[in-house]
Order: sequence, then structure tokens, then C-alpha cells
Amino acid sequence: QVQLVESGGGLVQAGGSLRLSCAASGLTFTNYHMRWYRQAPGKERELVAAITSAGRNINYADSVKGRFTISRDNAKTTVFLQMNSLKPEDTAVYYCYAQRIGSLYAYWGQGTQVTVSS
Repeated sequence: QVQLVESGGGLVQAGGSLRLSCAASGLTFTNYHMRWYRQAPGKERELVAAITSAGRNINYADSVKGRFTISRDNAKTTVFLQMNSLKPEDTAVYYCYAQRIGSLYAYWGQGTQVTVSS
């Protein structure tokens, strides 16, 4: 059974930092590209950051470039999202997503709430 378990969310003041983690189990982690998405109240879910299976290619949404960093530890089957210089508009539920290479198989985590106060 595949599980993606996010942690690290919380309440932080604007300008602060948080580090999200997503621990994966039940899958061969190195066969999956990983992404972070977020969804704010009343808005569509949006892609925040993506990292390929070996970590060679990384992409960010324009809104988080220069502030967020995605990384992965394949030995620990975990993907991270370091979020710095947080803004109130970063407030959302953040979701981890695993996409199997060359396949339509994909999995979502349950989400973790990030709230940035002004």
C-alpha cells in the first residue's frame, strides 16, 4: 500500500520559514518523480515545485522561485520543500504527489496546512 505522509506545516509569520517533508512508503521511490502542489481556499490546486527521480531536473512555479527549494533523499524515501521568505499568499494546504516514471500511476498525500500571518 502506497503512502505519502506530509509533515512540517504550521502557522508562521510573514518572512518566516518552514520545511515540509513527505515520507513515501510502499513504492520504489527512485522510480517516481515527485512534486509539491498547494491549494488555497476557493482556488484551484497549483503546482509549486517538481523534482525528477534522480534529482537532476527541478522546476518551480514563478510565484515561489528564489524562495522555495525542493529536494529529495532517495535513501530515506523522502522529499522536502524548504520555504523561506513566506508570504500570506503562500497560505494553503500543501500536497505531496508521486508520479511513476513513464506511467499514469500517481499518488497523493493527505496534505499539510501552511498558514502565513501578516
